Amino acid sequence: MSDTEPSLTRLIVPPFALASCVRAYITRSTVEAPLTDPADRFNHFPATPHCSITWFIEGEAEVVEPPGMPKTEIRAVFVGPQTRPMATYNPGPVRILMVMFYPQAMHALSGVDVPAWVNRWDDAGTVLGPEWAAMSDAVLAAPDDAARLAVLEAFLTPRWQAARPGGAGATAGDWVRHLAWQVADTALGRGVRSIERHIKARAGQPMRKLLRLQRAEQSFFDAREEFLAGRVVWSDVAARGGYSDQAHFCREAREITGHSPHELARIMKSEDESYWIYRIWT
Repeated sequence: MSDTEPSLTRLIVPPFALASCVRAYITRSTVEAPLTDPADRFNHFPATPHCSITWFIEGEAEVVEPPGMPKTEIRAVFVGPQTRPMATYNPGPVRILMVMFYPQAMHALSGVDVPAWVNRWDDAGTVLGPEWAAMSDAVLAAPDDAARLAVLEAFLTPRWQAARPGGAGATAGDWVRHLAWQVADTALGRGVRSIERHIKARAGQPMRKLLRLQRAEQSFFDAREEFLAGRVVWSDVAARGGYSDQAHFCREAREITGHSPHELARIMKSEDESYWIYRIWT
């Protein structure tokens, strides 16, 4: 568990029984210490291969990037994999619980067609069905974060035990390759293109895109101490990450986050509140 934000933001590791299903829980509250500067109430999110559900226990969010999205008052929002950065705005204080799912696990649990939800979001109960809607209502009614997580885990654990593919044990560091091995193992005798189609059907994005997202994330993890200490050499980071050159690394970073690695490091060192998810994630 990480508790590093003035706004009471925490990254919580799921229990072992759900480690191959849930990437992380995130809780965040600005209720106790409201953010008075409107600029601090923006929330910047990178592209991600994961699906998520966010419960708005208190408050609401408006999508500002990509532009043109209607305002919604949905209290339990299902979000599919995102191929581009996303930004939201909180008009006032909020209290949220977010759970991030591996995409193939989300499909196994609910039957949702993950590719159909790339770059989309909607009410979780509408997308996932009445059992999930009832669970969401219970989460929203729970008195605190511990009780909310207890409701969530009581719902997910038996379903994941019944739904998980044989041998599913991948956690954060190796889930992409584990998915590839699993698909290949169940698709013996099929061609490479067939296997690639099966990966996209489970995860919503092609294997090469998943590997690019994972590589960029790992490169930032590996370089975290260097850029916080002000001694990072981005060409060295690019080389360690397997990029052809620094420009290649910068292009992929911009695609995923909207910023170059140097810009992102500067933003994180400035402790810009709107980039809170980057800080707790790294």
